[in-house]
Amino acid sequence: MSAAWIPLRRWLMATAACLALLLPLLGWPQLASAQLHAHADENGQPMVRSLESLRDLDYQSWQAVAYRSGPPGGPVTLRIVGYPGKVRLDHPTPLVVYGGRRRWELDDITTANPKLVSDGRDAAAEFNLNPLLADLHKNRPLRLELNGVFVELPVPPYVVGEWRRLPSWTEASPAG
Repeated sequence: MSAAWIPLRRWLMATAACLALLLPLLGWPQLASAQLHAHADENGQPMVRSLESLRDLDYQSWQAVAYRSGPPGGPVTLRIVGYPGKVRLDHPTPLVVYGGRRRWELDDITTANPKLVSDGRDAAAEFNLNPLLADLHKNRPLRLELNGVFVELPVPPYVVGEWRRLPSWTEASPAG
Protein backbone atom coordinates (compact mmCIF):
# COMPACT_ATOMS: atom_id res chain seq x y z
CA MET A 1 0.00 0.00 0.00
CA SER A 2 1.43 3.38 -0.94
CA ALA A 3 2.02 6.12 1.62
CA ALA A 4 -0.70 8.30 -0.01
CA TRP A 5 -3.40 5.76 0.89
CA ILE A 6 -2.62 5.68 4.62
CA PRO A 7 -4.09 9.16 5.48
CA LEU A 8 -7.13 8.51 3.27
CA ARG A 9 -7.66 5.11 4.88
CA ARG A 10 -7.45 6.61 8.39
CA TRP A 11 -9.88 9.37 7.44
CA LEU A 12 -12.39 6.84 5.99
CA MET A 13 -12.16 4.65 9.09
CA ALA A 14 -12.60 7.63 11.42
CA THR A 15 -15.59 8.89 9.38
CA ALA A 16 -17.22 5.46 9.39
CA ALA A 17 -16.75 5.16 13.17
CA CYS A 18 -18.27 8.63 13.76
CA LEU A 19 -21.26 7.84 11.55
CA ALA A 20 -21.83 4.54 13.33
CA LEU A 21 -21.97 6.39 16.65
CA LEU A 22 -23.94 9.45 15.53
CA LEU A 23 -26.63 8.07 13.21
CA PRO A 24 -28.69 6.42 15.99
CA LEU A 25 -28.59 9.69 17.93
CA LEU A 26 -29.75 11.72 14.91
CA GLY A 27 -32.91 9.68 14.48
CA TRP A 28 -31.76 7.30 11.78
CA PRO A 29 -34.63 4.90 11.10
CA GLN A 30 -34.54 2.05 13.57
CA LEU A 31 -36.45 -1.19 13.71
CA ALA A 32 -40.01 -0.59 14.84
CA SER A 33 -40.82 -1.90 18.24
CA ALA A 34 -44.36 -3.17 18.41
CA GLN A 35 -45.89 -3.30 21.85
CA LEU A 36 -49.25 -4.15 23.30
CA HIS A 37 -50.08 -2.76 26.73
CA ALA A 38 -52.34 -4.53 29.22
CA HIS A 39 -54.05 -2.83 32.15
CA ALA A 40 -57.42 -2.66 33.87
CA ASP A 41 -60.02 -0.19 32.61
CA GLU A 42 -62.03 2.12 34.90
CA ASN A 43 -64.42 -0.77 35.73
CA GLY A 44 -61.59 -3.18 36.58
CA GLN A 45 -62.01 -5.15 33.35
CA PRO A 46 -58.81 -6.36 31.68
CA MET A 47 -57.91 -4.22 28.69
CA VAL A 48 -55.18 -4.55 26.09
CA ARG A 49 -54.31 -1.80 23.62
CA SER A 50 -52.02 -0.71 20.84
CA LEU A 51 -51.24 3.01 20.73
CA GLU A 52 -49.47 4.71 17.83
CA SER A 53 -49.08 8.29 16.62
CA LEU A 54 -49.51 8.56 12.86
CA ARG A 55 -49.28 11.46 10.39
CA ASP A 56 -51.61 11.97 7.45
CA LEU A 57 -50.50 13.30 4.06
CA ASP A 58 -51.04 16.88 5.30
CA TYR A 59 -48.57 16.11 8.11
CA GLN A 60 -51.28 16.34 10.81
CA SER A 61 -50.76 14.05 13.80
CA TRP A 62 -53.37 11.49 14.85
CA GLN A 63 -53.45 8.87 17.56
CA ALA A 64 -54.61 5.43 16.55
CA VAL A 65 -55.63 3.38 19.58
CA ALA A 66 -56.83 -0.15 18.94
CA TYR A 67 -58.12 -1.88 22.06
CA ARG A 68 -59.98 -4.87 23.40
CA SER A 69 -61.76 -4.88 26.76
CA GLY A 70 -62.47 -8.13 28.54
CA PRO A 71 -61.19 -11.62 27.82
CA PRO A 72 -59.60 -12.78 24.54
CA GLY A 73 -62.07 -13.06 21.69
CA GLY A 74 -63.91 -9.85 22.60
CA PRO A 75 -64.58 -7.04 20.14
CA VAL A 76 -61.69 -4.83 19.03
CA THR A 77 -62.25 -1.10 18.65
CA LEU A 78 -60.14 1.44 16.79
CA ARG A 79 -60.18 4.96 18.21
CA ILE A 80 -58.85 7.78 16.02
CA VAL A 81 -58.03 10.93 17.97
CA GLY A 82 -57.17 14.32 16.49
CA TYR A 83 -55.90 17.43 18.19
CA PRO A 84 -58.84 19.03 20.04
CA GLY A 85 -59.78 22.40 18.57
CA LYS A 86 -58.24 21.60 15.18
CA VAL A 87 -60.81 19.06 14.07
CA ARG A 88 -64.43 18.17 14.75
CA LEU A 89 -65.50 14.67 13.82
CA ASP A 90 -69.11 14.17 12.73
CA HIS A 91 -70.90 10.94 13.60
CA PRO A 92 -71.67 8.57 12.11
CA THR A 93 -68.94 8.68 9.47
CA PRO A 94 -67.55 5.31 8.34
CA LEU A 95 -63.80 4.77 8.20
CA VAL A 96 -62.62 3.53 4.82
CA VAL A 97 -59.55 1.29 4.88
CA TYR A 98 -57.47 0.41 1.84
CA GLY A 99 -54.91 -2.38 1.65
CA GLY A 100 -53.55 -2.93 -1.84
CA ARG A 101 -56.62 -3.50 -4.02
CA ARG A 102 -58.83 -4.32 -1.04
CA ARG A 103 -61.28 -1.88 0.53
CA TRP A 104 -63.13 -2.11 3.84
CA GLU A 105 -65.69 0.23 5.36
CA LEU A 106 -65.71 0.18 9.17
CA ASP A 107 -68.80 1.24 11.10
CA ASP A 108 -68.60 4.35 13.27
CA ILE A 109 -69.55 3.19 16.79
CA THR A 110 -68.63 6.43 18.60
CA THR A 111 -72.16 7.08 19.85
CA ALA A 112 -72.08 3.75 21.75
CA ASN A 113 -69.35 5.17 24.03
CA PRO A 114 -70.95 7.48 26.64
CA LYS A 115 -67.61 9.14 27.45
CA LEU A 116 -67.07 10.20 23.84
CA VAL A 117 -70.69 11.30 23.41
CA SER A 118 -70.42 13.62 26.42
CA ASP A 119 -67.02 15.00 25.34
CA GLY A 120 -67.77 18.33 23.67
CA ARG A 121 -64.44 18.50 21.84
CA ASP A 122 -65.58 15.96 19.19
CA ALA A 123 -61.94 15.13 18.41
CA ALA A 124 -62.26 11.33 18.62
CA ALA A 125 -64.13 8.63 16.74
CA GLU A 126 -64.39 4.88 17.31
CA PHE A 127 -64.80 2.12 14.75
CA ASN A 128 -65.49 -1.60 14.86
CA LEU A 129 -62.16 -3.14 13.81
CA ASN A 130 -63.35 -6.79 13.78
CA PRO A 131 -64.45 -6.98 10.10
CA LEU A 132 -61.00 -5.79 9.00
CA LEU A 133 -59.14 -8.12 11.37
CA ALA A 134 -61.19 -11.13 10.25
CA ASP A 135 -60.18 -10.44 6.65
CA LEU A 136 -56.47 -9.64 7.10
CA HIS A 137 -54.04 -12.53 6.81
CA LYS A 138 -50.74 -10.66 6.88
CA ASN A 139 -49.24 -7.48 8.27
CA ARG A 140 -49.61 -5.27 5.24
CA PRO A 141 -49.52 -1.47 5.12
CA LEU A 142 -52.96 0.11 5.22
CA ARG A 143 -54.35 3.53 4.33
CA LEU A 144 -57.22 5.05 6.29
CA GLU A 145 -59.67 7.61 4.91
CA LEU A 146 -62.18 9.54 7.01
CA ASN A 147 -64.48 11.63 4.81
CA GLY A 148 -64.08 15.35 5.48
CA VAL A 149 -61.24 14.79 7.94
CA PHE A 150 -58.28 13.14 6.19
CA VAL A 151 -57.81 11.61 2.78
CA GLU A 152 -54.98 9.26 3.66
CA LEU A 153 -53.55 8.18 6.99
CA PRO A 154 -50.86 5.54 6.37
CA VAL A 155 -50.63 2.66 8.86
CA PRO A 156 -47.31 0.75 8.79
CA PRO A 157 -47.21 -3.07 8.82
CA TYR A 158 -45.88 -3.35 12.40
CA VAL A 159 -48.98 -1.47 13.68
CA VAL A 160 -51.23 -3.77 11.63
CA GLY A 161 -49.40 -6.68 13.30
CA GLU A 162 -50.27 -5.29 16.73
CA TRP A 163 -53.92 -4.93 15.71
CA ARG A 164 -54.02 -8.51 14.41
CA ARG A 165 -52.67 -9.84 17.73
CA LEU A 166 -55.24 -7.97 19.88
CA PRO A 167 -58.19 -10.41 19.65
CA SER A 168 -56.26 -13.34 21.13
CA TRP A 169 -53.55 -11.57 23.13
CA THR A 170 -52.97 -12.59 26.75
CA GLU A 171 -50.26 -11.66 29.24
CA ALA A 172 -48.65 -15.02 28.46
CA SER A 173 -48.51 -14.27 24.70
CA PRO A 174 -45.00 -14.00 23.25
CA ALA A 175 -43.87 -10.48 22.39
CA GLY A 176 -43.45 -10.16 18.68
